[in-house]
Amino acid sequence: MNEKLEKIKVQLLQKLNTVNKLEDIENIKVEYLGKKGEITSLLKTLGQMPPEERKEAGSLINTLRQEVESNIDGKLKMMKDLEIEKKLESEKIDISIDKFSRDFGNKHPLTAVLDDIKNIFIGMGYSIEEGPEVEYAEMNFDMLNTPKDHPARDLQDTFYITDSIILRTQTSPVQARTMLRQKPPIKIIVPGRVYRSDSVDATHSPMFHQIEGLVVDENITMADLKGTLERFAKECFGESTRIRLRPHHFPFTEPSAEVDVSCFVCGGEGCRVCKGEGWIEILGGGMVHPNVLELSGIDSKKYTGFAFGMGLERIAMTKYDISDMRYLYENDVRFLKQF
Repeated sequence: MNEKLEKIKVQLLQKLNTVNKLEDIENIKVEYLGKKGEITSLLKTLGQMPPEERKEAGSLINTLRQEVESNIDGKLKMMKDLEIEKKLESEKIDISIDKFSRDFGNKHPLTAVLDDIKNIFIGMGYSIEEGPEVEYAEMNFDMLNTPKDHPARDLQDTFYITDSIILRTQTSPVQARTMLRQKPPIKIIVPGRVYRSDSVDATHSPMFHQIEGLVVDENITMADLKGTLERFAKECFGESTRIRLRPHHFPFTEPSAEVDVSCFVCGGEGCRVCKGEGWIEILGGGMVHPNVLELSGIDSKKYTGFAFGMGLERIAMTKYDISDMRYLYENDVRFLKQF
């Protein structure tokens, strides 16, 4: 019996040493340990042996079966580990090697200019306020001294959702909301999207961006407005930039002015950018109308203030010499890569 069992063990080891596929090992397992396998057949013969031989033979066969199972399982594990290693090797990615070129994005010109303007005014002590784009007509117009018969309230100029709710035409309602919520001193800028019923062309869009500013405190004068806008212009367009104020009319400021900057390309001599005038209009402003202060619950005899507003697109187009506003919205990579 010993010789027969040893022979089976030697044959098994020889077969295991020659196979290199998982299915071949499974076949060997069936050949020796399956229902009709060699070792299983030997166990079935135990019942035919004399009792005095059965115990010893059973012990030897069971020992062999355990060795066979151990060898087969060891071979199976080794083969599976090898297969996993081969798969890992074939699928390995060296993350230290940049196999693909990358295009790094830049800020959109509107975002870049907005960030610059924010930084300029934050440096002058302003805080940033925001408000809803869907606004009450009362906040957009009435609180800003714009009566119901004003042309700006016409259906041709304003997007109405209902008779009393609109898409805001300016970020000025945030100024009113701030004055209702906070008493002077107030020193804020208000960036955001605004909407007007304009046809799309090189200089107009039904949606664009504004940045407005508001300062309310005791003893605020037109000189403070001029000095603030002069500092802004120099920070934005260069230290040699000059500004000029031209009389104008806005319902919410009195007196009011349009503000021009000297052309930063030609220095005021006249060129294509400034259309030969030497000046570029960039914003409007003035002293906050006493009615606007009173409507917000602020004593106009004690406090004064100034306000100003500018179109972000106009600043970006002026600063980067962009001829058509539509370029800013078309997401053409060829255009955006220039920035």
